[in-house]
Formats: sequence, structure tokens, C-alpha cells
Amino acid sequence: MGVIVVTGSGRGIGAATARLAARRGHAVVVNYAEREDRARAVVEEIRAGGGRAAMVRADVSREEEVEALFAETDRAFGRLTGLVNNAGITGPATRTEGYDAATIRRILEVNVTATFLCTQAALRRMSTRQGGAGGAIVNLSSIAATIGGPGQWTAYAAAKGAVNSLTIGLAKELAPEGIRVNAILPGLIDTEIHAAAGLGDRLAKLGPTIPMGRVGTAEECAEAILWLLSGEAAYLTGALIPMTGGR
Repeated sequence: MGVIVVTGSGRGIGAATARLAARRGHAVVVNYAEREDRARAVVEEIRAGGGRAAMVRADVSREEEVEALFAETDRAFGRLTGLVNNAGITGPATRTEGYDAATIRRILEVNVTATFLCTQAALRRMSTRQGGAGGAIVNLSSIAATIGGPGQWTAYAAAKGAVNSLTIGLAKELAPEGIRVNAILPGLIDTEIHAAAGLGDRLAKLGPTIPMGRVGTAEECAEAILWLLSGEAAYLTGALIPMTGGR
């Protein structure tokens, strides 16, 4: 099986993806920036189930820390086969005038710059042009990129719009080098991201308005991610897949 780096995988969709990847037989690198306890819990759960996992702290918006993350992956498990660019932040829920420049920059750094830097590190290891054997990348976007996040998350929506564009461009650029690049666009998913932005009642309010009548789960997103990483999706690249229950 493969070797997969999942950024920001101490909680939510990232943690669910790391657990599922390990159950499918992959070696997994659990990346975190702040909450070591959560990342450690994911790694311990994987190892208790007989899986292989390593834990690496890195702020993936910083180039030197990204290089250290991938160097540790090389050391721990060998050749990289997959990357999940999951790390992201929404910033505060506020109208557009409520953002200051520092907050906007940080939202762009964590959602866009980090995706770019981690992809650079991954392609240097996976690209057939650079001596690799190919691989797959899955980016975490958001349906906010298409609906705009009005009144709450315009900066986050703009950042995820950039992730969509980056996904399409990278897919075309890297396809001749054996690397597939796709993205999922989660909608209302039952994770902590809403409460962290001060919107603790958001899921309860909006869940009934979704055509499927419920919010999604991190595990459902993880299933889609693992499919995109797998050989079953071998002819799919440049796709932006909504995970929204029809929203």
C-alpha cells in the first residue's frame, strides 16, 4: 500500500481520513500545528488497530516546516504516494468589513499558500519527471467557494476559490508526470469548524434545509478522499466534487 501525508489531521475530516487510510493499509503521517494531544490520539488509535502512523508538527504555511514534514515522512516510511491538503481555517464569522489585513493574510496562508507549498514538496517526490513513480493529491476546498460565504466567511470562500483554481491548474500541469489532482468541496459537515468560528448552532439551523435533510459526516468525506487517492479513480483528475447533500 501507499504512504500518505494528511495535513491538519488532528481533528475533523483530516482525522477521519487518516484513520480510514490506515485501515485501508496505508502508512499515514498525521500532521498538526498546535494540538499535539489530538494528533497523538489519532496516531495511538491507528497503531492500536495495527496500522502504521507517524505524527509530525508543522505549520504548513511555512516553507521550512513543510520541508521538515516531508523529510520526516521520507525517513519514517519511504516513498510518498499521496497527499491530502486538508489544513485550513475559516477565520471569524463576520461581515466583510469585520476583517483586518492580518486575518485575511492568515486565512490565505493556511488555505492557499499551504496547499501550494505541500504540493511542491509532494511533486518533487512523486513526479515521474523528477524520478518518482507518480501519485495522487486531494485538496480540501469548500462549497463556500461557489456560494461566496456572504455575511460570514467571504475571506474563507475566496481562499477556497483559489484552491479550486489551483486544483484545475495543477491537474493539467502534473498529469503528464503521473500525478492526479482532485478536490472535494464539503458543505455542512458535522465537525468543530462551525463552533470554532462562533457558529455553534449553524448545523442545527441549516441541516433541515439540505435536500438530503441532514448534515454530512467527516467519515463520508474521508471515503470520497480515499477513493480519489485510489487506483479506482485512475482516470480522474481536475475534478471538483461537491460533498453537500444537494445543497
